[in-house]
Order: sequence, then C-alpha cells, then structure tokens
Amino acid sequence: MSTDNITEAQVRSALSRVEDPEIGKPITELGMVKSISLSGNDVEVEIYLTIAGCPMKNTLVDNSKAAIEDIEGVGAVTVNTDVMSDEQRRELRQSLRGGDAEPVIPFAQPGSTTRVFAVASGKGGVGKSSMTVNLATALAARGLKVGVLDADIYGHSVPGMLGSTERPHAVDDMIMPPQAHGVKLISIAHFVEGNAPVVWRGPMLHRAIQQFLADVFWGDLDILLLDLPPGTGDIAISVAQLVPNAELLIVTTPQAAAAEVAERAGTISMQTHQKIAGVIENMAAMVMPDGTVVDVFGSGGGQAVTDRLTALTGTPVKLLGSVPLDPKLREGGDEGTPIAIGAPDSPTGKAIRAIADQLVVRKESLAGKSLGLGVTRH
Repeated sequence: MSTDNITEAQVRSALSRVEDPEIGKPITELGMVKSISLSGNDVEVEIYLTIAGCPMKNTLVDNSKAAIEDIEGVGAVTVNTDVMSDEQRRELRQSLRGGDAEPVIPFAQPGSTTRVFAVASGKGGVGKSSMTVNLATALAARGLKVGVLDADIYGHSVPGMLGSTERPHAVDDMIMPPQAHGVKLISIAHFVEGNAPVVWRGPMLHRAIQQFLADVFWGDLDILLLDLPPGTGDIAISVAQLVPNAELLIVTTPQAAAAEVAERAGTISMQTHQKIAGVIENMAAMVMPDGTVVDVFGSGGGQAVTDRLTALTGTPVKLLGSVPLDPKLREGGDEGTPIAIGAPDSPTGKAIRAIADQLVVRKESLAGKSLGLGVTRH
C-alpha cells in the first residue's frame, strides 16, 4: 500500500471517469462535483444532483464511490449529495444546448451524425411497435447509443414493451428521458394519467412530436427510432417535415392483404422525398418444436412490398428480413424484456438481430463528397 497521501487531483481524475447516466458526460465536466475533502487517505465527496429525487441518485453515488476506491492506497470513501440551484440548472442547460435561445431539433441539423429511422406500417396489428423496441434493444446491446420516440400518440405502447415505469423529469426547460435496457425513450404515455385516451387534432400532434424531438435531451445518439402510428396521416407528414433525413422502415406481414396496404405507407416517401431503408416482414413462418414450419399468415408479403416499392419509387428497396412468428415475441413485449435480448439465440431473436446489423451500415459512400473540413483549393 502506498504511504503517500491521496491528492485532490487524484480524486478529481477518478471522478472524471464517472458519467451522468442521463447526459452521458463526466460529472466533472458538468460541474456536478461540489466539494472534495481529504483527511489523510480518507476521502469525502459531495456531488450535485440535477433535481431533488433524481432517479439516478444511487447510480451516481455508487459509481463515484467505486471510481474513488480504485485509487491506490485510498482509505474510507464517503459520497454525499446536494441539489443544484435554479441558476446552476440554467447554466447546465445552456452548456448542453450550446447557448441556443430556442430548442432546435438536433437530428435535423446538417452536422447531425444520428441515423433516424421512422418505423411505419400501412395498418395496425402487424407488430410495428414490437419491431421498434426489439431493434432498439438489439442495437443498444451492440454498444450503440439508441433512442426511441413513441410517435404513435393514440396507440402508445413503447414504455410498457420496454418494461419502463419511470417518468421523465425536467432540468430547467429540458426534458430528461427515462432509460430501459440501455435505450432512451419518450412517449405521450409519460404525460397522461393511467390509460386516458389522447383526443388531439393535427396541430397538437405536430407540436407534441416537435417537443419530443427538440425539448428532450437525447444526447449524442447513434440511432433514433420513431414508432409511427399506422397509415399515412398527420404524424407521418409531421415527421417528414421535422426530420427530413429520417429513413422509412416499412413493417408488413406475409399476408397479401397486409402487403397491399403496406405499399401505401412506403409510397408516402414519393411525396415526402424520404428514403426507404427497407422492408421488414413480421409474423413469418412459425418454427414448431419439431423443426417444421407453419405459414400462419401465408407467405411472400414482404417480398411483394419490396418489389412493388422498388417499381413505384424507381430506386432499389431491400427486404431486410423475415421475422418468424413466435409466442415469446408477444411474451417479451408483455413482460418488458424484448425477445431480441431476452432470447437472442431463438430464430426470432436471430432474425431481429440480423436486421439490426444491416441498419448500422450506411448505404451511401462518402467518396467524392465534401466533408466540410475547411480546405481551400488554390
């Protein structure tokens, strides 16, 4: 054991490895270290919480204590908490927002590196929300920073499917989203009491989606998934206007009737000028315990949608995969542990993860494009 006394610089260096779980930045950088007191090799630290009753309090305390205990020769470690003042919260919000007076939608900015996917379907009941939460957790399990915006205002279901009961909270006028399975999420379900219906017209829906995109602190996401309501109504149009770079993921079933309706969700891209990232066929052939397969909902719907959208849009549209029908998919949604992480090696789990693998690969090459590096040609 070292005989040298612990220094404040060592403690601060250790705390620089502790990130705020909601913001994703070191607490030292966020001004959350209130004080450091040393008595020989014993260390007492006080850290700021953004709000009283912060849901991440225990995580912050435990992580801070563990980081300090890693210092060689350290003695007793105590971590206490205090709460930021209104002025400190305001300064934090300004530092995170970059001093912008009005919230902007970060994903719509030219420099955004977040890939945005709008998960759409022509009709309800095809498993669009199930695909959204399963893809989100599969991508997060790969180590990516993922967010889900439950844009299905009338039929919101994402928090339950992710097993989340936490509510968002505000830091100044910035909304901090809850997290589940490593995924940040926001839903109108967080702002209504119980199972109360949402009875809103188009302009209110547009404003709600705008606030979810701009007022929520998403951080530096790799991927944002938007769970759209079925059909081609107000919200699909609002998303196209607010996040023009969002790519469409069309979910259908093998059934011919469902495939025909799914075409409509895809052809909206011709009016909104959005790219179609691909088609997902859900509820495909069910794998029985003896290895045989049963086409409960028929077959070929996903490929039919893919071929038809390719012909209509004049650009190649890919069938990203067929996801087998599996009772565990429904059970995972009901229990809050999606099958993509609950049973990743099942045929359905593997199919979803294979689709997720394709979403992290960009189709476009950077060859020949200006990277905006400020090089001047003479």
